[in-house]
Amino acid sequence: MLDGTRDHARSYHLHRLATALDTKGLHASVKTTYPAALHIFIPGATMLAESIDCTPGTDGMGRLRWYYRWSWGELLHDAEDPSAAAAKIAEVLSSR
Repeated sequence: MLDGTRDHARSYHLHRLATALDTKGLHASVKTTYPAALHIFIPGATMLAESIDCTPGTDGMGRLRWYYRWSWGELLHDAEDPSAAAAKIAEVLSSR
């Protein structure tokens, strides 16, 4: 897969997650410079923030999949379900 195609897919998935986070009351913005990343801010708690990226991988059958990943490198969730990823992010950030 060409880098430009990966950048487009990465940005697409991050924008979907930003939209899902908005429904949870979290502010998010996609930084589209290479590599694209999603920056999440909690209203009224500017010190609490998180950066999420999106990375390609393969599933158990060898098919290309995209995954959201925490800033420390741990996989967060499959990018096909941004609502579930947003719920996990909201849960983690609300417990901080």
